[in-house]
Amino acid sequence: MAAVARLTGEFVLRSGQVVSEYFDKYRFESDPVLLRRVAAAMAPLIPDGTELLGGLELGGVPIATVLSQVTGLPVLFVRKQAKTYGTCRLAEGAEVAGRRITLVEDVITTGGAVAEATAALRAAGATVEVVVCAIDRSESGANRLGEIGVQTRAALTRAELDAAR
Repeated sequence: MAAVARLTGEFVLRSGQVVSEYFDKYRFESDPVLLRRVAAAMAPLIPDGTELLGGLELGGVPIATVLSQVTGLPVLFVRKQAKTYGTCRLAEGAEVAGRRITLVEDVITTGGAVAEATAALRAAGATVEVVVCAIDRSESGANRLGEIGVQTRAALTRAELDAAR
């Protein structure tokens, strides 16, 4: 996965941080064989008691969908913002109130998108305590999800990526 997705150059992340190395999730999410391997590597990271997988828009959705197939757990799709038309929902799929949701993300650097989704889902009555991701590229201290009670579990960590160079 790292060999396929790792790009070098100058890139601006969602957080505004400028980095010289970028992991292009679409390079592994668009390859059905590699995407299934990524989901298979992430499946053991899902905690017991998970009732729903919550794929974060956009990169977490394909991974969550394949994880759903691998694990048999239902999936919901978590938008960045609730729609202003139709169902006007933030999370599409099953009802979230009273349910234990494990979030699914592609690449985590600071955890900002996960923190926002966690706050919205908790406000809707869900329990969110874990996010599983394909790549946790956060530097020491940058991922602050633990401060809001969310544990990060990754198929590949920054240390593993650095060792694979």
